Amino acid sequence: MGISVAMDDFGTGYSSLSTLHAFPFDKIKLDQSFVRRLPNDQAAAAIVRTVLALGDSLGMPVLAEGIETEAQWQFLAREGCAKGQGYLFARPKALAELPEAIAAAARFVRDDAASIEAPATAAA
Repeated sequence: MGISVAMDDFGTGYSSLSTLHAFPFDKIKLDQSFVRRLPNDQAAAAIVRTVLALGDSLGMPVLAEGIETEAQWQFLAREGCAKGQGYLFARPKALAELPEAIAAAARFVRDDAASIEAPATAAA
């Protein structure tokens, strides 16, 4: 059917390990409360690394929420997080502005999380 299920706000509230184990999630969305403390908060960095390793071992991609700075995105990329969302990429837009916003966000696309210095260009 093309439907996937993500566990939102992982690491807070009801998004526990037992819930992750009990339901067939396709993706983990790492809560922004950890991301906003990156890269300087060592405890947040350790939690982010652990969630990324958990996602990897379960075969689930991890999407980081609330990315607002290049430093946060660079940290996440170095640690193997290939997907993110937040104001760094784009603020909410009207529908008419969406094509331009997508084109501008292409600078963040990369083929390999390990090569964060030179983003890949978007294919038409």
